Amino acid sequence: MTYIAKPKFRHPDLEPNTRGFTRRDYEGKVSTLCAGCGHDSISAAIIQAVYELDLEPHRIAKLSGIGCSSKTPDYFLGLSHGFNSVHGRMPSVLTGANLANRDLIYLGVSGDGDSASIGFGQFAHSIRRAVNMVYIVENNGVYGLTKGQFSATSDKGSKSKRGVVNHDAPIDLVTLALDLGATYVARSFSGDKHQLVPLIKGAILHHGAAFIDCLSPCVAFNNHEGSTKAYDYIRNHNEAVNRLDVIEPRETIEIDHAPGTLEIVTQHDGSKLRLRKIHPEYDPSDRLDALAYLAERQSKGEIVTGLLYVDPGAQDLHDYQNTVAAPLNTLSDSQLVPGSSALEKINASLR
Repeated sequence: MTYIAKPKFRHPDLEPNTRGFTRRDYEGKVSTLCAGCGHDSISAAIIQAVYELDLEPHRIAKLSGIGCSSKTPDYFLGLSHGFNSVHGRMPSVLTGANLANRDLIYLGVSGDGDSASIGFGQFAHSIRRAVNMVYIVENNGVYGLTKGQFSATSDKGSKSKRGVVNHDAPIDLVTLALDLGATYVARSFSGDKHQLVPLIKGAILHHGAAFIDCLSPCVAFNNHEGSTKAYDYIRNHNEAVNRLDVIEPRETIEIDHAPGTLEIVTQHDGSKLRLRKIHPEYDPSDRLDALAYLAERQSKGEIVTGLLYVDPGAQDLHDYQNTVAAPLNTLSDSQLVPGSSALEKINASLR
């Protein structure tokens, strides 16, 4: 795969934030995703969020797994720490890094295939352990890198353009995150930057497990009717040594609708997303009401977006484990290895 670095020069009139960084300082390499992919819009929202928060790039650690979504950390925060793990294992790597150095801001980017299938258990345990992180799932309901199979978040009854029907019930990661105890839960749409940027900023500032499910249309595999995520089913394999495809450039889909309103978004293939933005009177502090509201709107075929639940007084894994305040890499050998007498006391207390 070829990666294209962006030019180092920048316009002299770019406005810096209070840290002296311009928006270009938070960018990464040139994206190799399909033109019009919703994932690129999410990358742009992350860049805008950290720029507006005046964060220093070296304070951020970005982690991912495998999939189209997990490629995106290469396209933002090029001056930040980064780690691309194996398929579905991003949450455990993030948890370990967080325990070793609590001073960094941890941003985990995953996909519905990465988090709702092979990484399902990893996702669940990182949420229930209250790891202090921002966990973003770029949810397109499809395996884009392997030619468009249904993912675990694909809607039951969805049809491919060849007429194949998905008979499996979908996994709703938002409802699961609420059940598992996430203390900041949101859903958004990649084309709604006016909603998504503040949600990402709020998640970064939140102390505890913050989860954002972001609907992100796949322009290559969503060209059929019958799915709220609008995607195509897998294409038949042939016996050729190569399978070539041409994906025509598409315009990025963007919307801006008022709180409390229902927006019907027409996708590139003519299929539609029904997005309802939370009403201003919605109370995000009640977990049970949030679950009931989601179920009510889901029964009407609507996808609720916005900040669904937040606990401003939440604690994280370090609070529960009573870990040391300093990052482990700053501790001396004498602090890390207290000696045999301390070990004897620990063993005695367990007898």
